[in-house]
Amino acid sequence: MKQNRFCSQICQFTQLLTISLVAIAMSILLVSEPSMAASSKSPAINVYRDPSCSCCGGWIDHLAAQGFQPTSIATSNMEKLKQQYGVPEGFASCHTAVIDKYVIEGHVPVEDIKRLLVEQPNVTGIAVPGMPIGTPGMENGDHRESFTVFSFDKQGKTAAFNQYTF
Repeated sequence: MKQNRFCSQICQFTQLLTISLVAIAMSILLVSEPSMAASSKSPAINVYRDPSCSCCGGWIDHLAAQGFQPTSIATSNMEKLKQQYGVPEGFASCHTAVIDKYVIEGHVPVEDIKRLLVEQPNVTGIAVPGMPIGTPGMENGDHRESFTVFSFDKQGKTAAFNQYTF
């Protein structure tokens, strides 16, 4: 009899302890949620562009509309900048952006930039070569061209990061 009462008391104690721990954990999550939201705020992104290019503004607007904080930096020496940041030959577009430790070349959709920042692969950056119609900043009504977002590393290795087919 005494043993059953003892087991019952231990069981009640364990349940109370579990409930208390869950309550403490929930309180911590509720208190820290705003700071967690603030830390997931989209980082600043520097966009280097040719001063005479008009489509770069559309891509910058795309970034801002998705919560990024773009800074437009006009420069007349884009070729040197692309070399400095390791953009592979043939992958160049009209603008080059830098966010955290990554290079973003061309009209890359925000979803791919967000994925890059979350997954943090061991690459230098991602690129959409050329200026495909229908990419962010290159919209032309309903007309869209299929395109690939490529990743690239310091050794010049490239791979498909995402594919858009229309």
